Amino acid sequence: MSFLKAFSEASYYLWRSKFGGMSVPDAKRLKELESENARLKKLLAESMLEDEAVREVLRKKW
Repeated sequence: MSFLKAFSEASYYLWRSKFGGMSVPDAKRLKELESENARLKKLLAESMLEDEAVREVLRKKW
């Protein structure tokens, strides 16, 4: 059973598998990279939607 009642045992083992062998700076860097990755994915999705909208307008014009 987890040592903290706020965490389920499954959550503890998931956390441990992800961060267990990392130092604090490594874990912080991982969080920064995950955040940057999410931001870049959002930008890419927005760009792809804009491109599709432009293509649709061009198809209707021709």
